[in-house]
Amino acid sequence: MDVNQYLEIFLDETKEHLESLNTQILNLEQEPEDTDTINEIFRAAHSLKGMAGTMGYKRMQTLTHDMENVFSEIRNGTMKVNSNLIDTLFQCLDALEEYTNNIQETADEGTNDNQQLINQLNEYLNASKNGGEAPAKAPAPAAEEKNEVPEEGAAEEKWKTINVGESEQVVLEAAKSQGKNIFGISVYIQENCLLKAARAFQVYKEIEERSEVIVCNPPVQDIEDEKFDLDFSLIVIADCELDEILKSAGNVSEIEKVVGAVYEVEVSEAKEEAETTAVATQEEKKSAKTPAKTQNAPAKANEKKTAGKPVANRTVRVDIEKLDVLMNLVSELIIAKNSMVADSRGEGGSGFREHIEYLESVTTNLHESVMKVRMVPIESVVSKFPRMIRDLSKKLNKKMELYMSGEETELDRTVVDEIGDPLMHLLRNAADHGLESGELRIKRGKPEVGSIFLNAYQDGNNVVIEVKDDGNGIDVESVKNKAIERGVITADQALGMSEKDIINLLFHAGFSTAKTISDVSGRGVGLDVVKSKIESLSGEVEVKSSLEEGSTWTIRLPLTLAIIQALMVTVGGEKYAISLGSIQTIEDISPDDVKLVENREVINLRGSVIPIIRLSRELDIESSKAPDENIMVVIVKKGERYAGLVVDELIGQQEIVIKSLGKYISKCRIISGATILGDGEVALILDANALI
Repeated sequence: MDVNQYLEIFLDETKEHLESLNTQILNLEQEPEDTDTINEIFRAAHSLKGMAGTMGYKRMQTLTHDMENVFSEIRNGTMKVNSNLIDTLFQCLDALEEYTNNIQETADEGTNDNQQLINQLNEYLNASKNGGEAPAKAPAPAAEEKNEVPEEGAAEEKWKTINVGESEQVVLEAAKSQGKNIFGISVYIQENCLLKAARAFQVYKEIEERSEVIVCNPPVQDIEDEKFDLDFSLIVIADCELDEILKSAGNVSEIEKVVGAVYEVEVSEAKEEAETTAVATQEEKKSAKTPAKTQNAPAKANEKKTAGKPVANRTVRVDIEKLDVLMNLVSELIIAKNSMVADSRGEGGSGFREHIEYLESVTTNLHESVMKVRMVPIESVVSKFPRMIRDLSKKLNKKMELYMSGEETELDRTVVDEIGDPLMHLLRNAADHGLESGELRIKRGKPEVGSIFLNAYQDGNNVVIEVKDDGNGIDVESVKNKAIERGVITADQALGMSEKDIINLLFHAGFSTAKTISDVSGRGVGLDVVKSKIESLSGEVEVKSSLEEGSTWTIRLPLTLAIIQALMVTVGGEKYAISLGSIQTIEDISPDDVKLVENREVINLRGSVIPIIRLSRELDIESSKAPDENIMVVIVKKGERYAGLVVDELIGQQEIVIKSLGKYISKCRIISGATILGDGEVALILDANALI
């Protein structure tokens, strides 16, 4: 019963409950008397408490237990919801999130007891009690009380009644002659414990970490099968002190008490000869069962941590119908394979070409089906933002509301995992820089409460996410002056820059227009992070603004990063792939049509001047085309900017599987990955955004 196997499920469900609690407590602030919301919050807090207790996360369990007590009073009508209580509850959610993050990183909740929050919750409970209402249930006793060793005689020491077998007696006598500590221990589980077998096994493992268990009554198998009452007893051999064992065992949740004392063993002279052999045999058994246990005790603690490290919430909950479709397609794939095998053996059939076409059809459908399985709603990311805007409203002393739409829009899981930070930066930027103060909004004839909009929708093979505000907009002159002041551009360069180019300076690393540095903004580490993160996901971000009316930040992301449609090209005899999503047209251009503007090669394509990028130069490969031959130009687009990629030949469109190049080649920005072609050859995938 290793709890690490349940860690991933625990983390998934805990995050869902925390998201739900964030949303529901926000609703409770708006409608304090809503019974459905109160019941939903109570259920979520109760579930979290139970889950934390089952996994042995005691601090998390204690905090959620006190939260549950508060909601119990609210549900009973003996406590009223006010703004201070809501603030405290949100602080509790932050603490629970901190525990969750610690568990995800190390499989351990950390050492922060959050006693201040527990005291605040108990103050609310005491206030409702002093108001003449029925007293609330007191929170669980502190860890120190539970870990104390009861006085002798305070509880029955059942280990004294264990019948020790002859072989165990030999081992105990040998251990005593070697001066080892021998203890009898009895463990008592709380009556209201739901999973007593799990608790008992946790205690057993804690004791086994620090000692060698010689006798267990009832046997370990009975404990695992829950064939025991609320207590069990052990006789152990240890190098450490009894207090250490009792304290570690008492730290397990839902344990009433753990008592123990020295176990007296009398050694007879006749058995002295057998002792050495017995101890040696026992040591061999011990090392065979748990290799180098004593020497590796610290390593075992680290082992628990590393066991939790890979858990990074990478699961996807899938509708059973999607899995049925997937299963059917795999069946079709097997049929297609069998047909081709039969054809290759000359067993008849309708012909090899037909089988290939059928196989192609099945694999395309299989790709689409797997893509749908990997898709998750972006709701899991955006659900935390209403709470964030509420906190920012208080911190910045501005009235604001967040309106969200399209939360059900689905994206590949790998993309969803990465877009949280960029969206958070844009929303904070809108709240701090975008929205004006209430006085200025009224002066401009706007509502005092500022509006921030977060909209998501699918557009072809892309998902578009917009962050919009009805605030001040971007002061282009201010941005330009700040950029000159900070040496980002020169005054001469500023004269020739368009409004759009100046706005794009906001994405420059370390650039900020904030007059003061606060914990919300001003350090210039926001928008450059947004840009680099979105581009690493093969997406793009652009901004449109109107002074005193507001700004709109638009993020465009591919639906998936796993399999894409690509145009295969050759440059100097080597094959490369360019994502079809960024390609606009393909042009056959005469060398005479290539002109120089500011020492850069450009072409005039139907009235638009487009810079061209010779891939042979960028990739340091000699082109296979003669200088006087027509050039093949692939026109690609990034936002509103175009460029022409000069290639030697076109191979054609192909569905490719993207493979990572790994950390050793991560410095090459213009290469976004690689793919393996049908003949086994590797082709690199060019990043059009980075090239532009």
